[in-house]
Amino acid sequence: MQQTPASPDFRGQVADELRHRFPPRPVPDAWPISMRGRADVLGRIEEMLADAATQLRVNWRRGADLLLQWLETFPGESWQQRWYASPAHDLGQCWADTAAQQLAKPIVTLPNVLRCGLLALFCLDAVRPRMTWLVECRSPYWTQAITTYRDPSGFAALEASVDPIQWSKRVTVIALNQLAKMLIAKGGGIRDITVGDCLEFRDARVATLANSAGQTLFYSLLRNLGSFPADAPVTLNRLGSRSGQLSVAQLVDRFGLACRPVRDLFVDYLTERQPVLDYKSVDSLSRNLAQNFWQDLERHHPGIDSLHLPPEIAASWKERLRTKTTRRRQPDGSIADVASPRKNYTALLTGVRGFYLDIAEWALEDPARWGPWAAPSPVSAAEVTGWHKAAAQRKARMDQRTRERLPIVPLLAEGAARRLQDARTRLEAVLAAAPGERFTVLGETFVRAGHAGRTAIDGSKCAYDDTGRRHNFEFAENRAFWAWASVEFLRHTGVRIEEMLEVSHHSITQYRLPATGELIPLLQIAPSKTDEERLLVVSPELADVLSAIVQRVRASNGAIPLVTAYDPLERVWNPPLPLLFQWQVGGERRAVSRAAVRKGINEVLLEIGLTDAAGEPLTYQLHDFRRIFATEAIQNGMPPHIAQLLLGHKDINTTMGYKAVYPQEAINGHRAFIARRRGLRPSFEYRTPTDEEWDEFLGHFQRRKLSLGECGRAYGSGCQHEHACVRCSLLRVDPAQRGRLEEIRDNLVDRVAEAEREGWVGEADGLRVSLAAAQDKLAQLNERALRATTINLGLPAFGDVAGRTTVAPRRLGDPANA
Repeated sequence: MQQTPASPDFRGQVADELRHRFPPRPVPDAWPISMRGRADVLGRIEEMLADAATQLRVNWRRGADLLLQWLETFPGESWQQRWYASPAHDLGQCWADTAAQQLAKPIVTLPNVLRCGLLALFCLDAVRPRMTWLVECRSPYWTQAITTYRDPSGFAALEASVDPIQWSKRVTVIALNQLAKMLIAKGGGIRDITVGDCLEFRDARVATLANSAGQTLFYSLLRNLGSFPADAPVTLNRLGSRSGQLSVAQLVDRFGLACRPVRDLFVDYLTERQPVLDYKSVDSLSRNLAQNFWQDLERHHPGIDSLHLPPEIAASWKERLRTKTTRRRQPDGSIADVASPRKNYTALLTGVRGFYLDIAEWALEDPARWGPWAAPSPVSAAEVTGWHKAAAQRKARMDQRTRERLPIVPLLAEGAARRLQDARTRLEAVLAAAPGERFTVLGETFVRAGHAGRTAIDGSKCAYDDTGRRHNFEFAENRAFWAWASVEFLRHTGVRIEEMLEVSHHSITQYRLPATGELIPLLQIAPSKTDEERLLVVSPELADVLSAIVQRVRASNGAIPLVTAYDPLERVWNPPLPLLFQWQVGGERRAVSRAAVRKGINEVLLEIGLTDAAGEPLTYQLHDFRRIFATEAIQNGMPPHIAQLLLGHKDINTTMGYKAVYPQEAINGHRAFIARRRGLRPSFEYRTPTDEEWDEFLGHFQRRKLSLGECGRAYGSGCQHEHACVRCSLLRVDPAQRGRLEEIRDNLVDRVAEAEREGWVGEADGLRVSLAAAQDKLAQLNERALRATTINLGLPAFGDVAGRTTVAPRRLGDPANA
């Protein structure tokens, strides 16, 4: 039986394939300029520095002369070979001190003179050090010199393509410095740099520097310049972990199966199923079959090579499958393996049974290919028909989570807003302080980073507390804002996390009613799990959140920057879009990840100090907001089929599964609602409406306009309170009519006093009911005003943030179309 290597690292393998597809430019041992004599090289330096200052020409020529004299003491036919033969590469930053000692010249500043000479050789392209040496050695003069004397037109084109809106000056300078090092190491100009050169430079940084993550802006600049082919990677950030989709064979080979025929069978089976499954489903199915099923059998029964499992082997495998082992940190700080029941045990059994049944069915159609592998399934039908119990247990766990977290949502929203306000206060305080100055904010004392008397560099918004810990207040404010925005967005929409992160500026739209011209704000949710888009009506609270987000990410020219987001489920890069959930990391715009959202929300919960029923710190899964939204909507009277449309479910049973506490009550309420509607509207009325009926439908919304605001009664229903609007709970008072409502309240107070004075007891009781309702309406206005002024975000009008406006098409025969 053939053996396959165990558990290959396909993340590293894909990165290696990328390096193989885009190899770096080789550095030869000699090229024309490196073969010239010392006098010729010095003459070329004089020509290069013809327009430079006198002192610069003297220092560079003198340093180059002394450095070439030192290199002549080492073997080689070119200056590049002599450089490699010298100890400079092993010495790193200290190479100039050793060279000065060996030259033994009576010059006090000889090391600095030699460094000037090396810079002259770099600009002339006479010597090309290795990238690891350039990463380790640093100089503030390299970028300016290479920009001026190596490829001035290339750097000028690069700087002209830089968008100052997306990239700050500070990170752009860092990227230009890195590009200058690549030109020193590889030669040529800016447009000669290849994808392989960038990969090699990134590997050199990772191998040399401890903290090198995120500094890949140089690659983005070159890619925007158009220097790379179309199939070049989108970014070098997290290369390997975001390396694209694996093939079916690679998905199976992740687990290093020993039996080659079974491995080939899994590959053929998954290839057959792949056209009707998405990538995430193929990934999960391959993990179930190759790891949870066959790899476990090979580990406990070496040499197994048949799908026909004896009863005792099948029973032992299913017993092991019931539990899973995870590595967890213990209270004492140690790491230990902890066994726990597997919650998806039935689902895994169902996948294995489906595999056996598919092979048996396909064997009838193609006996030569699948017939030899047909075998009795080790999982019986009775073992997978018990999914109802597992589903009920899962439903009970989810309902318990919803019951614990639903009452906490207002506290979470309040805590996120308060945390954002505190973060902004700290940021304003550190910006107001000078570098090195001590300041106090929110009862804490800090010292701003930097030296006293110096101007704060771009992006320096850090400070140290009394313990010496460094705090980045800009990053803290950024994370606090997106935690607040995520909480508000999720709880007001109930969308999936991938749908929230894919919302772009194009998703914000407006619908104009043809009769009144009133604008209805809408939010378009792009297709995700069900491949169906839907529209949500934007509430005033959600409009505030969207306005704050647009105001934050909008550039100075009014446009939303385009960013490329990575889909972790399909493992593909999406095209550039004006995403709303984007922030600046490492100097470049990136989409906010679900991990950042989850971490920000849990940080808010940790700061509030909430605990669950077991006394553990309370945490939220991002999908909890979706279940809470469904529960609140149905409990507040929304018909389940409407909630189904808002949530984007294909089956109403899925929506009812999201509703916690009392599902039977919601089902009965839905059925009673349908029965009432069918009783009120006979079946013959379910037809295409006429023009008169459509106009009457639109007119219903016009008749809801009242002097104090708008009536929220359902379509087709008359007023049930004899137009006693002040008493009606469906009246939504317009804040602009507050004065009119206060006049009504004052009038009711006078009338109650008159009724009591005249002894009109019944009249007084009725007036008191109206007075209490008026006072309740005023209290609602106060609460809405307080909520609107909790955080001053400087919000623009909704029309300023809407991506487009949709107008209903007019019918034929309208005067406008005549």
